[in-house]
Amino acid sequence: MVNVLQAALANRRALVLDGALATELARGGFDVEDELWSARALRDAPERIAAVHAAYLAAGADIVTSAGYQATVKGFVRAGTSPEDARELLRLSVRLAKRARNDFRRRAAADDPSGQKARPLVAASVGPYGAFLADGSEYRGDYDLDEEALLAFHRERIALFAGESPDVFAFETIPCFREARALVRALAEHPGASAWVSFSCRDSEHLADGSPLAEATAWLDAADNVAAVGVNCVAPDFVPSLLRVLRGSTRKPLIVYPNSGEIFDTERRQWTGECIDFGAAGRTWLAGGARIVGGCCRTTPDDIRALARAVDAFNNDTQERT
Repeated sequence: MVNVLQAALANRRALVLDGALATELARGGFDVEDELWSARALRDAPERIAAVHAAYLAAGADIVTSAGYQATVKGFVRAGTSPEDARELLRLSVRLAKRARNDFRRRAAADDPSGQKARPLVAASVGPYGAFLADGSEYRGDYDLDEEALLAFHRERIALFAGESPDVFAFETIPCFREARALVRALAEHPGASAWVSFSCRDSEHLADGSPLAEATAWLDAADNVAAVGVNCVAPDFVPSLLRVLRGSTRKPLIVYPNSGEIFDTERRQWTGECIDFGAAGRTWLAGGARIVGGCCRTTPDDIRALARAVDAFNNDTQERT
């Protein structure tokens, strides 16, 4: 594996990431109210995951993210799956994304015999330890594990994903600095592999556990296997301020993929509020320094389609200026 993400950014000034998986599965009628969350579909309905991947690619995504976020061997075993079957399900998460990408490429090749269309990338999603706990702690970062224990937790799943040769890893919704360090160390055991690291943040300057975002991203700036840094699963209102912090603390390409703008009411167990205009927001994020833009919870293929239009305009404008 090579740093294909930065290679892609050398050809296009900005890229489009896909949107939500779990809430898109739920919108299609799949029940994600389970400790496995979206990972349950790997076991029970992999064809639904493939369909979501295909929808985002059709909407214009340059990067499709696997269903690995909440997929862990321990989590599947806890749900009654054998360890070996659990490992196979983790591998399947990457295979499904690659299969959807390859199917998309074949269709694109038929429409574009010259081969000028970009080759979408596959990112192996690795969620935080808090996602395995399924108690919301990925938004607090208050779990009681040190860096060595977090390294031990993540090592096997990263190795399983690496065996399927994704283009890049997505270390996402990371709530604390020590977990980011553990993930980067685990990835270093696979020479040539690279990842983006995106944090969950409590406000416009701090990670979910209260650590300064600038401190974490400055450390990542020196990590050769980190291809991009940013934030995800945050309120869209925070993104412009977070981008200012990121620009001041790293030279890496910046990635942002916030939630839809809606807020989850934990008492009524439902989403309230309205989605933002992702086309308009995307233009603001790109002007603020983001080079990879996408969506997290409650975003849909329509949102990614709006972002794709914004990114195309941004890239075309950049070409005209050079």
